Amino acid sequence: MGTYYALFFIISCLFCVSCCVSYTNFAFGDSIVDAGNNNYLPSLSKADYSPYGIDFTPSGGKPTGRYTNGFTIVDIVAQAMGAKTLPSPSLSANAASHATLGGINYASGASGILDGTGSLFVGRLPLRRQIDNFEVSRGEMVRRMGENGTQEFLKNAIFSLTTGSNDIITYFLPNLPFVGNYDVSPTSLQDIMVSNMTLYLKRLHKLGARKIVVVDIGPLGCIPFVRSIHFLPVGKCHEEMNTLIRGYNQKLRTSVHHLNQEMGSGSIFVYANSYDVISAMLQNYRDYGFENVNDPCCGDFFPLSFCLRIGDENEISTSICDDRSKYLFWDSYHPGEAANFIIAQHMLNGDENTCSPLNVRQLHNHKL
Repeated sequence: MGTYYALFFIISCLFCVSCCVSYTNFAFGDSIVDAGNNNYLPSLSKADYSPYGIDFTPSGGKPTGRYTNGFTIVDIVAQAMGAKTLPSPSLSANAASHATLGGINYASGASGILDGTGSLFVGRLPLRRQIDNFEVSRGEMVRRMGENGTQEFLKNAIFSLTTGSNDIITYFLPNLPFVGNYDVSPTSLQDIMVSNMTLYLKRLHKLGARKIVVVDIGPLGCIPFVRSIHFLPVGKCHEEMNTLIRGYNQKLRTSVHHLNQEMGSGSIFVYANSYDVISAMLQNYRDYGFENVNDPCCGDFFPLSFCLRIGDENEISTSICDDRSKYLFWDSYHPGEAANFIIAQHMLNGDENTCSPLNVRQLHNHKL
C-alpha cells in the first residue's frame, strides 16, 4: 500500500515549501468531499460507521463521516499545501474557530446543485444552503477581524466546488415516488445545472471569494452503482449518462471561462477536469497501480451490496478487499483514498488540460 503514500510525500515536499501564505480552503460539494456534515443531520446518507475511515490516520482509523476509507481530495490538497488543519465540517462546534487555520468544509452527502436532489435521503444541504452557511461564517469572521480584514483574508483563500454528480444520478433513476427523475430533456438539465452553478459562483464572488476552483463531474456511468442497477457487464459503462456529463462539463467550462472575462483580473475561476483524470485511471489502471476498477473494495458488485454495518459498532458486516490501494472504488459510489491521491496530484500540479487557467498550487501562490 506504499505507492500512493510515496507519491503524496513527493507532492508535499515539492509544493508545501513554496507556500508563502498559509493555505485555507472553503470547500463545497457532495459526498466526494463531505468531511462529516451529514453526521449532524437527520439523513439517510451517512458514513459515520466502520469501515468508513479505516485508513484515516488523524482519527486512528475511526469513521469521521468521510465517504471513503481515508482522506478525501480536499484533505490531501490541504495537507500537501501545508494547511495548519484540515477544513472542519461547517456544522461542527469548532468550525468557526478553525476558519482562519485551514478553512471550513460545507459539503454534504446526497446533495446537488439543484435543491430537489437527494430528497430521498431526507437531511442534506443543497449547494444553495451550503453557501447560506458560508454567509453565516463570513458574518462571524467580520465580527472577529472586521470587514476589511475579512475581505483580505478571503481574497487569499481557495474556494472549491465539487458537486453535480447526484443531480445526474437522480436524472437516471426510475421515476418512482420520492425518487423520480427530473422531467426535462438532457440538454435542458445541462443548462439548468450550469445556470444554477453560475449564479452560485457569482454569489460566492459577491461574498468575497476571489480564487475559485470548479471541479467538473467524472464518468459516473462507470461507477459500480450505476453499472449494477443497469446490469452492465464488466468493462462496460452507461454511455448515455457519460455523454450527458461530457456535454454538461463542456458548458460548465465555457461558463467558467466567461466568468473570468466578466469579473476581470481581480479574481480567478479555475475549471478542474476530473472527468479525464478518472477516465485515464479506468482505461490504463495498471499504470496507476490499480488491479481492479470494476468492483468496490467494500461490498460486492452484483448483486449490489453497499458498504454497510449491521450490529454493534465493532461488527463489520460487508466484505472488504485485501489490498485497498489496488481498488479505484472504495464503495459503490466513491473513489478510494488511493484514487483520491492521484486526482489531488493532478489538481495540484496539472497542466491546462487538467486545470485551466491555473492549477491549485499556482492559484494559491498567485497574487491578485
